[in-house]
Amino acid sequence: MHLQGHQLIGQQSIAASGKPIHAVNPATGQRLEPGYASGAAHEVDQACQLAWSAFDAYRETTLSARADFLETIAQQIEAIGDSLIERAMLETGLPRARLEGERGRTCGQLRLFASVVRAGEWLDIRIDPAKPERSPLPRADLRQRQIALGPVAVFGASNFPLAFSVAGGDTASALAAGCPVIVKAHSAHPGTSELVGRAVQRAVALCELPEGVFSLLFGAGNDLGQALITDPRIQAVGFTGSRSGGTALMQTANNRPQPIPVYAEMSSINPVVLMPSALEGRAEALGQAFVASLNMGAGQFCTNPGLVLAVKSEPLERFIASAASVVKDSAPQTMLTPGICQAYSNGLKQLQESGKVSEIASSKLPTHSASPCHTTLFRASAADFISHECLQAEVFGSCSLIIECADMAQLQTVLEHLEGQLTANLHMDEADHSAVRALLPTLERKAGRILANAWPTGVEVCQAMVHGGPWPATSDSRSTSVGSAAIYRFLRPVCYQDLPQALLPEALRDDNPLSISRLLDGARQQ
Repeated sequence: MHLQGHQLIGQQSIAASGKPIHAVNPATGQRLEPGYASGAAHEVDQACQLAWSAFDAYRETTLSARADFLETIAQQIEAIGDSLIERAMLETGLPRARLEGERGRTCGQLRLFASVVRAGEWLDIRIDPAKPERSPLPRADLRQRQIALGPVAVFGASNFPLAFSVAGGDTASALAAGCPVIVKAHSAHPGTSELVGRAVQRAVALCELPEGVFSLLFGAGNDLGQALITDPRIQAVGFTGSRSGGTALMQTANNRPQPIPVYAEMSSINPVVLMPSALEGRAEALGQAFVASLNMGAGQFCTNPGLVLAVKSEPLERFIASAASVVKDSAPQTMLTPGICQAYSNGLKQLQESGKVSEIASSKLPTHSASPCHTTLFRASAADFISHECLQAEVFGSCSLIIECADMAQLQTVLEHLEGQLTANLHMDEADHSAVRALLPTLERKAGRILANAWPTGVEVCQAMVHGGPWPATSDSRSTSVGSAAIYRFLRPVCYQDLPQALLPEALRDDNPLSISRLLDGARQQ
């Protein structure tokens, strides 16, 4: 497919006139064509007007029609074929197998949300029939359902050009909820974004939906994103990226005359706790598995294990020696963008200059890459970690810090000093269960997902997954950006009191024409 470098606004392909964006091959430094001219205020206005015009019609599409639409998007993405993978490889430096897997995840989550929409349980129907004879006061007829918030702005992520981008989890869950979506493409992979955006655009047309259900905008710098969030027709924001980027979006959203929710996934170092019995029995194996997780994708995952906690001991030294050996032999990798590479180097430098860490090992720098990553492992004392906040900063890449604790009490103190996290990882044997039980209340307060004897990422697109956590892991710890529960971010409840049956939404009528599960006078009705 020929890339045009255009804004995709509804069913139109529009050549903008702003500063152009060019993707850069991170492995070679080569600038890629075409350029994507940045959109301006009038493109934002046009996309928002189309989205607002489409909203009321789209949110009341039948469950079957909306599910068919999500499945059609998946089919259209798959129909792009190998050209999608090849362009993504050029723009990200990621290997083919990783991108093919990510394409499968992207289409899989679209189909998951299709099944969620068809089931209808997300409508959370609650019916409390009238009780006119109740004493001392009668009860009105009360019925509640969830409805879509309105048009949603989604910001594509750098590290997942497919699964957290144009048709990723935020877009899929917002569309499933009945919200039109306007995506701001990430500047690192505009060609990949255009290919997927055109697939969504085709799906809108094939399903005969209002054209404003989807638009894709490109823009250099912050102006377009800020214009999008301040537009009064935008009712929610989905974002995956840096803490600085997320907090800037939140500030803009909160300063609007009508504040709106920003669901931002931002910063996490994902502590790994090595319990004494597990460490004694399998220190070397744990060290090898740890570095394998640390090196995955050059460490450019939000669940990367950036912190390891253990009690100072001989088994810990064996773990460190094993990990150091693997780090030194780690294969060279390319980071996603020159900017991410520079930020990684800066993060390593800040740790080194803190004076509170010592380097355990680092891998060799690749000589063939324009955006090289070298795995680096540090250690520090628990006392220094607690007293120096800079040691908690996320270093986005294959870097981790091992913290030596005097005993389990000090280890728990370290956990209490942590910010909110996406994950907390426990490696334990049965002999460790009693000590782990004492840690769990702290871990539950600190993390959105607790893993036992597993390494990140472990993210599964399914019903029970939670990919969120307390600040600053996410801006709203009550939500998840992965899994079927993500749909609830873009819904709100409406109660209908004493409306005639003929005027009620289908899902609330007595005859239950949608055949969905409902809570009827406090009892579950299938």
